[in-house]
Amino acid sequence: MTRKQKRLSVIVAGLAFLGAATGLTFYALGQKASYFYMPADLTTASVQPGQRIRLGGLVEKGTIQRGQGATVAFSVTDMHKSVKVSYTGILPDLFREEQGVITEGAFGPDGVFVADSVLAKHDENYMPKEVADGLKAKGVWQESKSE
Repeated sequence: MTRKQKRLSVIVAGLAFLGAATGLTFYALGQKASYFYMPADLTTASVQPGQRIRLGGLVEKGTIQRGQGATVAFSVTDMHKSVKVSYTGILPDLFREEQGVITEGAFGPDGVFVADSVLAKHDENYMPKEVADGLKAKGVWQESKSE
């Protein structure tokens, strides 16, 4: 093998290694991706039971029910549709009715969204970007003007 052929084979092997590493990285990230949906989006989306997603909207008024232990049931709404959510764990301090929330989890076989994490807003001027954009697109939420 000539010097030129050795150099070319090292370059090709390096490119093949980088390509394989990039492909494996994107594959792994694709497996962990959770897509964001609003309740009304779920009617047209093909979400399978057990598929991990992020569900966002407002906590529907009058739907928070404390269960046994740390189990809480509530509904997330975008003012068009509502989705029942079940969560076991400690809720954020600022979790309350008619506030923006993002839940992560999957639908159970009974059609109830089983969340394993709940994210709530942190002050009166903040709404999670995905929730705010979704509610604005539906004409439900208007941004408050702070001075």
